[in-house]
Amino acid sequence: MSDASPILRAEDLRKNYRSGDATLEVLRGVQLAVAPGESVSIRGESGSGKSTLLNLLSGLDRPDAGELWWGREATAQLTLGELTARRGRFLGMVFQAYYLIPEIDALANVLMGARMLGRPGAAERARAQALLARVGLADRMSHTPAHLSGGERQRVAVARALMNRPAVVLADEPTGNLDERTGEEVINLLLEVCVEEKTALVLVTHNAAHARRAGRELLLRKGQFV
Repeated sequence: MSDASPILRAEDLRKNYRSGDATLEVLRGVQLAVAPGESVSIRGESGSGKSTLLNLLSGLDRPDAGELWWGREATAQLTLGELTARRGRFLGMVFQAYYLIPEIDALANVLMGARMLGRPGAAERARAQALLARVGLADRMSHTPAHLSGGERQRVAVARALMNRPAVVLADEPTGNLDERTGEEVINLLLEVCVEEKTALVLVTHNAAHARRAGRELLLRKGQFV
């Protein structure tokens, strides 16, 4: 594979779930290739397989068939421990529900990404502070999530996702809990900072306008891209 090869690649991903005596086909041979620094949106109706696909791309779940590459590594060849360690460096993740730790402040939440890889030092702390300033929270670093608005919490989550300079950010309905104006601000921010950081972005959203903001728009229907 050359340097121009995809940074994230899925070949014929398939995932089934049992429902009583029946087998439910959720993903039916998904193909995806994301170039370094590219932004891709994935849209689809409820039940189309968006969340299942994101779980597979993140390595949080394993496909029943097919292959997934993070850069030059086939994830199927990694042990669970290796997969977890590699995820912390390769991927950043932004969720609809923020998943911030309520007992610690915004700065400490961003530093949690670095803490998962070891004991963060002065360089990591400076990076976390710079990211929070970039997302407009320079004066809110010492606030806990309870004292932040929904939009501010999601800005903290964006900064945390970028903390370890990941190759790819996976964003799962990042505006789902936000009002329209705040959601638009968060999407603008997410797209801008990923460009600045030279990070690829895979955005799962039900919002057609947000999906069109990505460099490439994909539609998932009944477990396949159409």
